[in-house]
Amino acid sequence: MTDAGGPGGVTPVPTLDGEQVTLRPLSRGDAPALLALLTDPGVSAWWQRDSWDQINEEGAVVLAIVVEDAVAGSIQFHEETDPDYHFAAIDIFVGDAWQGRGVGSEAMRLLMRYLIEERGHHRLTVDPAAANARAIHVYERLGFRSVGTMHAYERTKDGAWRDALLMELIVGF
Repeated sequence: MTDAGGPGGVTPVPTLDGEQVTLRPLSRGDAPALLALLTDPGVSAWWQRDSWDQINEEGAVVLAIVVEDAVAGSIQFHEETDPDYHFAAIDIFVGDAWQGRGVGSEAMRLLMRYLIEERGHHRLTVDPAAANARAIHVYERLGFRSVGTMHAYERTKDGAWRDALLMELIVGF
């Protein structure tokens, strides 16, 4: 199981507290709640993962999004640490009950600040499905800009390929 300690001796991620959201290292005990959230229509439309091993990706640092003592979703990042390509990619899902309440935006801001200020990244990326207008709108409000469309980027549950939008946020350039 990959956790906030991560493979290869990655520095553990501390708990990050916001006004309504806490990001904390994921534990195996979070699996039932996260797997249930993945069945929410607003999540399952965009997330293809349906098992603990897929949520807890190899090489990713995975955190639980906690609101009012309940697991509301998950946010994860993968870092490229080569100094010539240094950046972090972020992925997030928030259960339907917490959508539209600013939970995802706050979780993103907390993690973005951590990745920039503590991990020294100047470039962050996200790659929502091109048809996920709600996510794209949120990412744009957070400062991400479209780089371009990645065609036939991911396979959906019904076997079709769908496009994704590569978006980035560049700090100080």
